[in-house]
Amino acid sequence: MRRYFETRGWRVYAISLKPNDASIPFEAMAAQLDAYVKENIPPGEKFDLAGFSMGGLVSRYYVQKLGGCRRVRRFVTLSAPNHGTLWACLGSLPGVKEMRPGSPMLRDLNGDLSKLPPLGYTSIFTPFDLSIIPFSSSRMPVGRNVLVWVPLHPLMTMMTTPLRAVEKALND
Repeated sequence: MRRYFETRGWRVYAISLKPNDASIPFEAMAAQLDAYVKENIPPGEKFDLAGFSMGGLVSRYYVQKLGGCRRVRRFVTLSAPNHGTLWACLGSLPGVKEMRPGSPMLRDLNGDLSKLPPLGYTSIFTPFDLSIIPFSSSRMPVGRNVLVWVPLHPLMTMMTTPLRAVEKALND
């Protein structure tokens, strides 16, 4: 994904959360994103934000709970479990538990979506996603929902169709 946007002239920042296995709560992961933004993007400068899978929820937490809505210009998620994934019912790590459908963290995030529409929020997802069960968990009642025909969850950041959908969302 990074290469796709850099070859098109975008300045791209990429953060890798540590740890990135959902062994810490979303609040802690979003705090890492907040710290990264403060260290790497000049104060007052707006930027576009795209998050894939769990990173989409981390990004939403940053935008909705940590004031990221004041810094973000456009916001896109790809295959984010916005309403949870049934796979999370099988795990016991803190971040995994927060991805369970109906978890307190998801109820909190989804209870006030008012900060998303002003950012031109877009959720991009595929009906063939075997990580986000059901795939409709990625749909949101605000912003734009874009369905793409991608055969597997990890290909959402590699195939041209979803990458073009991200680019379109950021350019609108």
